[in-house]
Amino acid sequence: MALSLRQKYGKYFSLMSSLTKAAPKIDATNVYEEANIETRKVMYSMLKENMLPGTRLENVENFKAFNEAVKSGKRGLILMEHYSNMDLPALIYQLACYKEPWGKELSDRIVAIAGMKLNEENPMVRAWAEGFTRVIIYPSRSLESVENKEIPEEEKLAEKKRARAINLAAMRAIDACKKRGQVILVFPSGTRYRPGKPETKRGLREVDSYLRMFDVMILVSINGNCLRLDPENTEDMLADLVYEDIIIQASSPVIECKKFREDILNKLPKDDPDPKQKVVNEIMSIFDRQHDEIEKIREKEIEKI
Repeated sequence: MALSLRQKYGKYFSLMSSLTKAAPKIDATNVYEEANIETRKVMYSMLKENMLPGTRLENVENFKAFNEAVKSGKRGLILMEHYSNMDLPALIYQLACYKEPWGKELSDRIVAIAGMKLNEENPMVRAWAEGFTRVIIYPSRSLESVENKEIPEEEKLAEKKRARAINLAAMRAIDACKKRGQVILVFPSGTRYRPGKPETKRGLREVDSYLRMFDVMILVSINGNCLRLDPENTEDMLADLVYEDIIIQASSPVIECKKFREDILNKLPKDDPDPKQKVVNEIMSIFDRQHDEIEKIREKEIEKI
């Protein structure tokens, strides 16, 4: 029987709380947060306990080519599948520990786009998230939930104003990151995939805007995970279940963002009602194919354990 994150690693929570520096409330002044290396060390220890032999980066040459493109001055974007709150830590860890120097270089460049929920909902989730450099946004899904609440209209208007201020500041922070040669990482689904709920794996149309902001991108698929949603309690991140597993994170070849987008748009009828969504749908289709291909390999390796 798998233990929850709270059950297995509760012993680390007080330590992480003592190390936390992240803002508990997000506004336009604090959307960019540098990684807290001390909390990251704690998370690395959790990863090492649960990653089985065979865990690795796949298609390593694509990660390397992407890093070289960014070093040459290209503005780089990573789009990654999203299954758990271990996705980003595992990628940073595997890159940082890679045997060649470019791996550490790329890991140090990554800045993840994160929803403000990670900072505001729970002190322990905040300590978890702050192990990695982030630009914090007010997600469209969060604003939709506010609009559906039975609260006074002035409160809804105030929250919309807050969302606009945060996201405008986030766009400025992303622009600054690009100028510094940092890489932006986005989860195109905007949320963790929940089995049986295909809408949680649907790409957000806002991702099309990121393609227009960057020169090159890679798509990183994830097969296997040490942290899985508790089907009975999917909203409590600390109720996630801990497993030992083989984790394979694979990269697509480097993709030119502008050409990728134009190739798709050129195939659509001029009266297509939502071309942005069609672009994002193609990204998610590539993820599905890449994921399925790697899973066949991973399943054979699991059989040998």
